[in-house]
Amino acid sequence: MGDAALRLTTLAEELLGTPLPVRIRAWDGSESGPPGAPVLVIRHRRALRRLLWRPGELGLARAWVAGEIDVDGDLYHALDLLAGLLWQRDAPDEDSGNKLLDPRLRAAARGLLKIGGALPPPPPPPEEVRRRAGPLHTRRRDKNAISHHYDVGNGFYELVLGPSMVYSCAYWQDGGTLEDAQHDKLDLVCRKLALKEGDRLLDVGCGWGSTAVHAAREYGVEVVGVTLSREQAAYARKRIAEEGLTDRIEIRVQDYRDVRDGQYDAISSIGMAEHVGEVRYRQYADQLFSLLKPGGRLLNHQIARRPERDESAYRVDEFIDRYVFPDGELAPLGRTVSTLEEAGFEIRDVESIREHYALTLRRWVANLEANWPQAVRHSSPGRARVWRLYMAASAVSFERNRIGVNQILAVKTPESGNSRLPLRTREWNRTG
Repeated sequence: MGDAALRLTTLAEELLGTPLPVRIRAWDGSESGPPGAPVLVIRHRRALRRLLWRPGELGLARAWVAGEIDVDGDLYHALDLLAGLLWQRDAPDEDSGNKLLDPRLRAAARGLLKIGGALPPPPPPPEEVRRRAGPLHTRRRDKNAISHHYDVGNGFYELVLGPSMVYSCAYWQDGGTLEDAQHDKLDLVCRKLALKEGDRLLDVGCGWGSTAVHAAREYGVEVVGVTLSREQAAYARKRIAEEGLTDRIEIRVQDYRDVRDGQYDAISSIGMAEHVGEVRYRQYADQLFSLLKPGGRLLNHQIARRPERDESAYRVDEFIDRYVFPDGELAPLGRTVSTLEEAGFEIRDVESIREHYALTLRRWVANLEANWPQAVRHSSPGRARVWRLYMAASAVSFERNRIGVNQILAVKTPESGNSRLPLRTREWNRTG
């Protein structure tokens, strides 16, 4: 029996200045750490070299995706314990020449050298998006980013999302199934938009067509759905044909900035605005405002981060940026509301459904784990590991109020001031 686990535990506790809350099991069979805690399994010393060359979150993410580290026990509990120690600590910039100036980091580097060896840094797993050059959120760059995330394969997403093929937060009641909750979310969106037969709906970031199908089938509206993913568009068109709704729904592979055929009675944007980016958000708000008729409604369903005390210190999550949503950005709720107002919208309702997303993500993780061999065949071992970590970590973030998700109902109120809304708010929640 070796002693790698004890040496690693000692090294980590010296660096962090606090007892390690998880147990470590090393490649040599040794274990160290608090009994009964989740076990961080280090399968190969190559993981240490990744941390040596890229301390912090990205080094850990690369080792996870490569299968060099894993968790034995409750993954959610392990991520919650580790988040404050590792994922939320500032890491030196990859291109910085000063990353080892901190004496603790120098000591940690020497320890990792002794345990992991001084071989060259392992190449990143093939699932990683390399650093991108050029301006953020050009049409071409956004299209490539969307393709990385959504063109994984429709078969993969069917396993994870289930028959609804809805890739956004569901709306739960006690004891309901994922399908029930996604149906209720789609219907909530339609009711908030006050859709009625003959209305024109623009679904921005239409995904696999779930909102479009529900709105056309249940409310008799005409829908235009736009997406940058060719795989999503092909799936949505096939689904629409099978539903017999081709006369009511058009799916386009089109950037939202290129939509020119307003005026629409309503616009739904569900889980799309996270891809827009801060530099384009006002353009996004202006464009949607211009596409609505006077009195038209926007339902903007969007993940939000907590504001920083010093917003200049905000940095994009490296794991998410490199492996999940390239160039994706989260904004605080207040900033989103302000930008929509600046574009001319009247904000009429904001509903936080943070806890609902945690429940949704846990169901998606359970689906992935239950269908693991098929998911790997549809993608790759590394890609499946990316999605498992990303969804589980996101569930913990929603549960701990580190991030939230909100539905914002905004109206292009006409000059007369008649918003055409009911006097009593939240009429859409009434039943019977």
